[in-house]
Amino acid sequence: MQGATREADQGSADLEVLLELNRNYVRSALESDVKWYSENLSEDFYITAPDGALLNREAFLKRIANPYPGTHAEAVDVMVRIMGDGDVAIIHSGYRDTKLNGDASYGRYTDIYERRNGRWLCVAAHFMRFASPPKTA
Repeated sequence: MQGATREADQGSADLEVLLELNRNYVRSALESDVKWYSENLSEDFYITAPDGALLNREAFLKRIANPYPGTHAEAVDVMVRIMGDGDVAIIHSGYRDTKLNGDASYGRYTDIYERRNGRWLCVAAHFMRFASPPKTA
């Protein structure tokens, strides 16, 4: 389930756009949708992948073209923070999916978006996997 909080007094339009970007980020990973990522990652994008690799945009797009290593990927406990003057947003979320062997898989991610030329682009991301559901505060 996707929820949201706002750090700054921003219009709900930005919040809805960011939640939709988050939904599509997860969907695109599951579907290996390189086109969506090509359109929504900044040219200077970097990601720390679940295996610990630091990948630039080009390397990430090559990796995401491979089949997703599971099924039923889902974001849980999504929190969106729109920062400062409203041109930077941070999305924190848990996720769960099912590995190809049928085992449940869990993790957390943080995506950082920046508004550039009037649209939100993901500039950085960090993913971690856990053997069991992540702890909550």
